Amino acid sequence: MAAIAAPVNRLRSATLEGMTAHPVSLEASFTRGLPGFSIVGLGDETIRESKERIKSALQLSGFSFPPLKITVSLFPGDLKKSGSQMDLPIALLIALHKQPLSLKEGFFCFGELGLDGSVRTTPAIFSLALFLARDGHLKQVLCDRQSAERIAAIPGVCAYGVETLKEALAFLQGEQPLKPAQARSLGAQELKIADRSYYYEASPEKAVDFNQVRGQQQAKRAALIAAAGFHNLILSGAPGCGKSMIIKRLSTILPPMDLQELLTQASLEALEQGRVAFSARRPFRAPHHSATRASIFGGGSKNARMGEVALSHGGVLFFDEVVHFAKSTLEALREPLEDHQLLISRVNTKVRYETRFLFAAAMNPCPCGNLYSGVQECRCTPIEISRYQNRLSDPFWDRIDLTVQMADSDPKAAAQESSAAMREQVFCAFRQQKQRGQTQLNGKLGEQEAAQFCLLEEEASVLLDQAASRFGLSMRAVERIRRVARTIADLEASDTIEKPHLLEALSFRRR
Repeated sequence: MAAIAAPVNRLRSATLEGMTAHPVSLEASFTRGLPGFSIVGLGDETIRESKERIKSALQLSGFSFPPLKITVSLFPGDLKKSGSQMDLPIALLIALHKQPLSLKEGFFCFGELGLDGSVRTTPAIFSLALFLARDGHLKQVLCDRQSAERIAAIPGVCAYGVETLKEALAFLQGEQPLKPAQARSLGAQELKIADRSYYYEASPEKAVDFNQVRGQQQAKRAALIAAAGFHNLILSGAPGCGKSMIIKRLSTILPPMDLQELLTQASLEALEQGRVAFSARRPFRAPHHSATRASIFGGGSKNARMGEVALSHGGVLFFDEVVHFAKSTLEALREPLEDHQLLISRVNTKVRYETRFLFAAAMNPCPCGNLYSGVQECRCTPIEISRYQNRLSDPFWDRIDLTVQMADSDPKAAAQESSAAMREQVFCAFRQQKQRGQTQLNGKLGEQEAAQFCLLEEEASVLLDQAASRFGLSMRAVERIRRVARTIADLEASDTIEKPHLLEALSFRRR
């Protein structure tokens, strides 16, 4: 059967796999034969069901289906595709099959169709646009108006928003020009460093402030260093001494984010919650110790889904009562802590997530919690204490930069620095790091970057070698001490790591 002579139009959409967007090319053919409508190219159930939405939307928009066999092809054919965001480009291909389209390179189309022809958003659209722009594919996009306002915030992307299929048809036919959407306000303060913009929350939550923590100066100092360099932190102490209280206030002093980090966070929010807040507040995730391994690392029998580790990227992952988490969970955490990425492998898919988060944990020194208490008596036997403490292996401890054994709380102690004052110190250290040309914070530097930026004075270098020999430190531990010392030097506005900076870094190492 011969195909009907018509221009071969193509539109581009995309499908999402983890944190990767795969471009999809769509084209349609109209052939003589029994009337029908089919979509080929490994589409999932959502795409197969889209035929009924598209039929209704086209008919109510004034389009009459010809008595022909319509086939829509999704290329590449061996790539599994999912999502209702391909409704709009498929409908446009069918409606405009007799008219040639001339679209610029980098033009994409997204949108779910209502039965009445309305164009709706989906949680995946913003994430698709962000990942396509990150990989250099996306320049222009046609989608629903709500998504267009979000996508307009992505640098170098021109977003056109429509409310109905008729508007989209008129735009592509050149009958109704559209103005590009204006980006939403980020609602954040801007910090300029070396011609680059960074964003932070204008006024952190006042109900959670470090000036509510009385005493515990060493733990607060460790929290300051951890926030300034994104170093992993564990606080140990008796119940009620303020471990969780301090860690929960980390979110008020974290460093600002660049635009790419802010958009990535918004994309993760869209994938998890279906909405985007565009907040400059870094994520803070605190799963319960009874959470399953799949909920923490991600899982799914067919398609890999994000877990708490992926969702905390760029923010804080807090394990309260860390020793009560499953042993397998704690050991599996070693890879994302060291490599800053996580690979989820399933039969149908393999997904890699970035995991540059600040890991913070709180624990008691023994089952009853009173081992080092000066007030309460410890009721645990030596065997119970040893078994309890051995739930955290040496390789796990090796990935922890800062540890503090906290004393009992003192209600008479005076309140000290506020979150605002501590955040100002973090911002000064952040400025030092960025002015050196670092792409990552000190705690997440790679080996080559650490060798370039973490320079020790001769006296400090000799001291580090002596400490490594005396305490039997691994190479990993030595590098982590060097990075912590670099952050302490940044807090002191020092260009090089001096002996006092290294001594303080060593004091926070688990012994």
